[in-house]
Amino acid sequence: MRPTEPPAQVALRSFVASLALFDALVMATGRPEAFSLKWPNDVLLNGGKVAGILLESAGLGAQVGHFAIGIGVNLIDAPAGAAIEGRAVAPVSLAGETGVSLTPEGFLDLLAPAYAQHEASFTTYGFAPIREAWLARAARLGEVITARTTRAEYTGRFDTVDADGNLVLSTATSREVIPAAEIFF
Repeated sequence: MRPTEPPAQVALRSFVASLALFDALVMATGRPEAFSLKWPNDVLLNGGKVAGILLESAGLGAQVGHFAIGIGVNLIDAPAGAAIEGRAVAPVSLAGETGVSLTPEGFLDLLAPAYAQHEASFTTYGFAPIREAWLARAARLGEVITARTTRAEYTGRFDTVDADGNLVLSTATSREVIPAAEIFF
């Protein structure tokens, strides 16, 4: 993509992509209750990580010149549990959890129109409706989670995602607004 918005707004497309992934996975399985979204960029299936999103950009002055959304989905198989950090969510596959077997091309046929729909909403109405839809599908909203940044670790109640896409936690001592972190349940 060649976005025209400020970098902070461009980064909100991780929420757009996660909603599109959620919708595509539900279309593939017919099981919306099995999926949830883990801040900031994972999709869970029966509590395990089935998909992740990675944003890449190249600058053009203070703006984003080029932007790519990388999406990985465990369609048939998942990495071995030994390959992940001990507290991380265990990986699962779509086929292993649901019995639904899709080719990458078949999944892309579901994902592309779902992304186009959410992207149109984002560019027309901004982040607010995306945020609302994302929160309705959020994993562990209202529960105690741990967020690990490069400088600290915070444990508290997952209150919301704010208008800038930041994680908001209520800890025992304060309210923390966290722009980037690894999340553990």
